[in-house]
Amino acid sequence: MALADKIEIINVSDVGKIRPHNEDSTLTHLNKGVALLADGMGGYKAGEVASAIAVTATHHEILQNIHRIKTSQVEPKSGMTAVSKVLQQALTSANSNIYNIGQQDAECRGMGTTIVSCIFHDDMVTVAHVGDSRLYRKRGRNFGQITKDHSLIQEVIDRGLYTPEEAMEKTPRNLVTRALGIEASVDIDVMEEQVSIDDIYLLCSDGLNDMVDDEEIDLILSKYSVNLVQAANELVKKANEKGGKDNISIILIRILGEFSSSGGFFRQLIHRFFEVWGK
Repeated sequence: MALADKIEIINVSDVGKIRPHNEDSTLTHLNKGVALLADGMGGYKAGEVASAIAVTATHHEILQNIHRIKTSQVEPKSGMTAVSKVLQQALTSANSNIYNIGQQDAECRGMGTTIVSCIFHDDMVTVAHVGDSRLYRKRGRNFGQITKDHSLIQEVIDRGLYTPEEAMEKTPRNLVTRALGIEASVDIDVMEEQVSIDDIYLLCSDGLNDMVDDEEIDLILSKYSVNLVQAANELVKKANEKGGKDNISIILIRILGEFSSSGGFFRQLIHRFFEVWGK
């Protein structure tokens, strides 16, 4: 199903105030409901290479395989759709591409990248991520982070060593515990949730959320909710006003209408059954 009239996507990336070049990469495909954002790391321009490979390889893999499946198909054991496997495999393939190039090219050795990725389908969003690039959702007055960072800060919080406030003060912000391309294999977090009309999804690199706290992001999205271009530009502007210490990349997606497939209703019933049965 083409989604051009069902979702709106805005894509903005800015180098920030400090970095000499932009190591973030973003890629969106409106009709296919695909949004990809990666934040590279490595030696001179190697992070730029890693993030570019991540989004292009992931996108290619998605397009190669998404037409071969029924997007509404559900695995009874997991309750997840076939799209989850496609997205997970796409990130796995991207990881291999980055890792292999890093092994072959001395200038790229050790390069890696975070990634947060979404496929919108059947009134659902499938999300896969590695690292600390984030996905947020604004639904009415509620705003919150959907993904969980793979970072040292999050790890010390999870272990109860620090409160979130203490972790932000005492732990380096930019140390990730997972990234694409660093090792031959990688653990990928995959999740799905049902979307609602007027939901706004925000994918971002840490150049935004390290500079602008969640409350301010929410306020800006609320103020400029009718104009996502202006909202994205205001978020970039705010991050730069607060120092712009890293590249700032943002993808905003608004749900405009329903886009369920013929099997969508049945799939949702199965989802609900397994949610109740699993409790």
